Amino acid sequence: MDFETVSAGDFGTALTGIGLNILVRDVPAQVAFLEDIFQMEAHRVSADFAIMTYHGQIMQLHGDHTYSQNPLLGLLPETPPRGAGAEFRLYHTDPDAAVERAKARGAHVLQEASEKPHGLRESYILCDNGYAWVASLPLAQFPKGDPS
Repeated sequence: MDFETVSAGDFGTALTGIGLNILVRDVPAQVAFLEDIFQMEAHRVSADFAIMTYHGQIMQLHGDHTYSQNPLLGLLPETPPRGAGAEFRLYHTDPDAAVERAKARGAHVLQEASEKPHGLRESYILCDNGYAWVASLPLAQFPKGDPS
């Protein structure tokens, strides 16, 4: 599917499995965050909407204003953080490199990269919308004692 030219109807009916749609205040700013830190690819970016791809997975970003007729809009908090309790796990992103990129762009690093008992090295990075983005790789990909 060509994400740049597909119609909304064709795109919607082609989606399968579990969908991830994230409401954000500023779509282009969220796109830049996801591209810069997690190397996601953006398609059809506008003030209203973007399609994001990450290792073959699709997610959508929608601007808050596009949900004017949706009952979910009334549940969004007026002030941050809005994403409490939601974490988006990105299992193909080096957590140390993501932290470096996050710091370079002034993003909030909630937790530096560290080894977890469930076999992953992870870092937690918050976007301006308050969502936690967790960069993860298996511990086996890091030499013992040298995670970088």
